[in-house]
Amino acid sequence: MTAQDLRPTEHLHEAQLTITVREGLDFDLDGDIPRHWFGGDPFKTRFFDAMSTLFPEGERFFIACVRDYKDQIRDPAHKQVLLDFARQEAQHTKVHNAFNLRLSSQGVKVDKILANQRRNLFDIARKTMSKGHTLAITAASEHITALMAHTFVEHKHHFEGADPRVRAMYVWHAIEEVEHKGVAFDVMQDVAKVGYGLRVWALLMVSFQFPMFVFQILNHMLKVDGYNRLQRWGIWLKGLWWLYKPGGLMGPLLRPYLAWYKPGFHPWDEAAPTEFKTWMRVMQQSGDPIAASDALRSRVGSAQT
Repeated sequence: MTAQDLRPTEHLHEAQLTITVREGLDFDLDGDIPRHWFGGDPFKTRFFDAMSTLFPEGERFFIACVRDYKDQIRDPAHKQVLLDFARQEAQHTKVHNAFNLRLSSQGVKVDKILANQRRNLFDIARKTMSKGHTLAITAASEHITALMAHTFVEHKHHFEGADPRVRAMYVWHAIEEVEHKGVAFDVMQDVAKVGYGLRVWALLMVSFQFPMFVFQILNHMLKVDGYNRLQRWGIWLKGLWWLYKPGGLMGPLLRPYLAWYKPGFHPWDEAAPTEFKTWMRVMQQSGDPIAASDALRSRVGSAQT
């Protein structure tokens, strides 16, 4: 990883953060991870658990929507970028499927959630919308996940108290989301020639639907955990404050989120956080994503003190 690898780019064919496919990583997901692994907090835990249930079908959808345009890309280097993007997303699906098995064992209706997601994305969106529309949805979704990924890496306190194994899984996922954050956008702009209006529509739709699905699943998980209605109200009030309070999880996302609506926007207008180099260095040396996550957390913590 060089300094050049971290600089912003404007198009698929220019320099970008290297996309590295990391296979066979061990997060020790079969270990004794607590039910409420995020410091014993049910809302924080189930917020991320709910996202995990949405990732497998979402990643398959993203791969399919980008692949719709692979035959229109002639340059072998550009084709390789699309292949690496798909291979990273496939690894995310594999790891989150493994994590979701834990949720199924707790009584969460993961199979039903996946079936609903599959129907919404493949039986409805892929069959009723144009390829340009579904690619725009993919690029907008990648924008949201990349914003969250930047936040996970740059703001240590958001993951304070989380189990190191689950934290490592999300940090790894975040690193790779940033590595390929411009791929779907470049295909949308340079190959599919999606216009500004459709781009705006896509992010508005994703901005509404994604949290709606997450919150529905989160509420189901709290019911599975045995909380009654009054208890859930208290958990929701505390949790929403954590999400949306000044300095909360979502606060740092607002400025880069709004940047999407600028006509000349590109995901690489915002370079990868320099802390990524710490994670990549330790990961390359050790091959251990948990050690890399711990090193990143220490590096970010020291930078903030």
